[in-house]
Amino acid sequence: MQNIRNIAIIAHVDHGKTTLVDKMLITGKLFKDHEAPGELIMDNNDLERERGITILAKNVSVPYKDHKINIIDTPGHADFGGEVERVLNMADGVLLLVDAFEGTMPQTRFVLQKAIKLGLTIIVVINKVDKPNCRPEEVQEQVFDLMFSLGATEAQLDFPTIYGSAKEGWMANDWIEPTDNIEPLFESILEYIPAPEMHKGIPQMLITSLEYSPYVGRIAVGRLHRGTLKPGMQVSLVKRDGGIQRQKIKELLVFEGFNKQKVEKVTSGDLCAIVGLEKFDIGDTITDAENPEALDPITIDEPTMSMLFTLNNSPFFGQEGKFVTSRHINDRLEKELEKNLAMRVEPTNSADAFIVYGRGVLHLSVLIETMRREGYELQVGQPKVIIKDIDGIRSEPMEILSIDLPEDVSGKVIEIVTRRKGDMMAMERKGDRMHLEFSIPSRGIIGLRTHMLTLTAGEAVMTHRFVSYGAHKGEIDKRQNGSLIALETGTTFAYALDKLQDRGRFFISPTDKVYAGQVVGENSRAGDLVINVTKSKKLSNVRASGTDDKVRLAPPIIFSLEEALEYIQKDEYVEVTPLSIRLRKVYLDEHVRKRRATEFGD
Repeated sequence: MQNIRNIAIIAHVDHGKTTLVDKMLITGKLFKDHEAPGELIMDNNDLERERGITILAKNVSVPYKDHKINIIDTPGHADFGGEVERVLNMADGVLLLVDAFEGTMPQTRFVLQKAIKLGLTIIVVINKVDKPNCRPEEVQEQVFDLMFSLGATEAQLDFPTIYGSAKEGWMANDWIEPTDNIEPLFESILEYIPAPEMHKGIPQMLITSLEYSPYVGRIAVGRLHRGTLKPGMQVSLVKRDGGIQRQKIKELLVFEGFNKQKVEKVTSGDLCAIVGLEKFDIGDTITDAENPEALDPITIDEPTMSMLFTLNNSPFFGQEGKFVTSRHINDRLEKELEKNLAMRVEPTNSADAFIVYGRGVLHLSVLIETMRREGYELQVGQPKVIIKDIDGIRSEPMEILSIDLPEDVSGKVIEIVTRRKGDMMAMERKGDRMHLEFSIPSRGIIGLRTHMLTLTAGEAVMTHRFVSYGAHKGEIDKRQNGSLIALETGTTFAYALDKLQDRGRFFISPTDKVYAGQVVGENSRAGDLVINVTKSKKLSNVRASGTDDKVRLAPPIIFSLEEALEYIQKDEYVEVTPLSIRLRKVYLDEHVRKRRATEFGD
């Protein structure tokens, strides 16, 4: 049997994980000489490429010498922790990638904690040592301190360290002596990561991810924990709730490079994909037909945030999307639940609305953005944190917030975070920038990023991760400014917008189509204001001084999906269609809004 190593690569967002995987794939000669692989080879969906982050965990195998190295690429963002938790079960060791300048960051801590808990062997890779101001020795000490504080064993604390630059394509045991390839990394994987143990006995495999093929249907992917599997074999599928189903394996596949190869036998320790099973879910165990023994199901952290998803009932309903009914939305959410373990869906009193629970605004917004690109139309309410009663104390999710920013604006940022009930935990200088750390309620982070980027002229780098539930911190200041709301449906005119510019800032441009009740801008004062943006200039023969002045409009504010979700108030929705993101009031009619204002606690 071929020598196997199963490794997961974990890192904070933007520390160079995807670039390192690219270089490992090229070193493993997975491409023919005439092929130009490009960049972000593993991040193959459009959202991942646009945002520059890994969202879905993926498997690939790289041959090196006479070994097969199964690489599991994991997301770096804590919002996708559900992906990390399930795939770490397949690994025997991890490469912990850390930026040589930034050092350990909140998400580094999050994913490392999971790996230490599972007892995995850790190799530390300090990346980007070609950066000016890098501090590899300090960062290595930081990693040691972090692992010690997370309760790592003595064996885990005696970790090897590799230095290098994934971008420039080299790794070495000493950062002062660069090499011209990344082979030292492969050598350390073979030396330090243990080969999977051969467990003899009846087969046991935990399903850790799902794939779908239009030809053979759903495919179960996981690591064979014990025994052997063969095509045509009768097995038991043990569900998470303890139910047992008799099934038959049709085909067995193992990972070879980017592809899967049919095999006649899989032995314990290898990652494999099984074709032919039905009605299985992530966390189920495939085991012996006669004496079924289940493995412990995957434990996933609880969701911390919820959002209302409802069908689009605006006047522009159905103009851009293919899937617009509540049945379409319900079916799509059910499909998402199969593979997105950290998400939950609950019905509401209305057949047209669902409450979706997730790990954070980014986790839920990626789902919304994916649905939008698939042709769905829907409306989404304001994100709400999940409040729990723990030992008789009203508790809410607390997060660690890290901010890197120029020193001259740090005072303003400390003030705004403190107003949102943030408590400062650390403040240190890193080069010419300040690094601040706060403990803050999740509620305080909603809408903070936009505000902070405005205050720091786009200089602030902000990351956060959920820690635990803590005592409720009381009321947090909400958005003070009201909304500018369109009076009637029609096309906007530059003439009307020009006359209303002193009322606030607009989210729309001239010639945009709007409907009554749509939020078209932010009021410069508190309270909502209904305005007529569809009023055109009267074309009469009368000419007066100043009537034909050139119109000068300030550019509109264009929201990304996350910014829109964080911006809206309780009585507003974000309308999401394949081509547009609009903000609107829940009740479009002004009289109804006034009558029902008390519903939203105003």
